[in-house]
Amino acid sequence: MLIVFMLQNTRSVEVTFLWMQGILPPALTLLIVGVGVAILAVVLGAARITQLRRLSRQRH
Repeated sequence: MLIVFMLQNTRSVEVTFLWMQGILPPALTLLIVGVGVAILAVVLGAARITQLRRLSRQRH
């Protein structure tokens, strides 16, 4: 379904986020956002796991 969405939405639109702006196809914008969120989730998850491991070692 994602491939169909990307193929049907090739027209460029203006995208503005915080101080950044540009002209991109909506599908590419969503792909970039998805990858960014995935990276953020991995980083935050790894930080939380590290925090819990330290806490567990201190208690034992």
